[in-house]
Amino acid sequence: MSKPTVAVLRPDDNRIAEAVEYLRSLEVLPVADPMLTVRLTGATLTTADYCIFTSRTGVQIAIEQGWYPSGSTVCAVGQQTASALRDYDVPVNIVPATFTSQGLVEELAAKVDGATVEIARSAHGSEVLIQELRSAGAYVHESQLYCLERPETAGRSVSLATDGQFDGILFTSPKTVDHFCKIAAEQDGISTLQEGVAETIIGAIGTPTARTIRDYGITVNVIPDTVGFPQLADSIVEKIDTRN
Repeated sequence: MSKPTVAVLRPDDNRIAEAVEYLRSLEVLPVADPMLTVRLTGATLTTADYCIFTSRTGVQIAIEQGWYPSGSTVCAVGQQTASALRDYDVPVNIVPATFTSQGLVEELAAKVDGATVEIARSAHGSEVLIQELRSAGAYVHESQLYCLERPETAGRSVSLATDGQFDGILFTSPKTVDHFCKIAAEQDGISTLQEGVAETIIGAIGTPTARTIRDYGITVNVIPDTVGFPQLADSIVEKIDTRN
């Protein structure tokens, strides 16, 4: 029996290589098609009572700029972000039980009245985090450290998906979904993509990613309990094996 074929759409850095290697260890055939490339904005972090990171990319950029907490309470949205900070020997003080911006707001709301808060993230973050922390009495500053752009090479997987060639597709962020579906719209249209993936197992990391997929009229089959690529890959492959 041939190996299941899955699309992996991670950013065009070491994450795509790691993802391909992991998928191969699960005895599937990965088709790598990076949907994101990271462009630095040149922004730098300010000093604050609380410093919030929402991604591994933001952590890496901040550290490369020479940032260190210097007395700040360090907050991480998600265990992967927390792990990235600890890899650089940065102590992590708060990781919300729910790995979302809303979960972090719930964790901080009673603590930040009158405090300064720095949010280190991409240029595509939701305004909800800023608005709700300000409503809780915090003085909030956002440093948009990077933008997520669509690589010029992206698109091979979209054509295969439209033709119904995948057993599974792994989406890891809302921006990845947007780029994938916009390419589909440019090629043959969203309705053709919807038809092509009707029998494909669609996996999403996190509620925001799943919501974006559904906004394009595509069914989400797998949302792992934990936010992390290995968990998503494991869940997708298990679902494919069960169906087969």
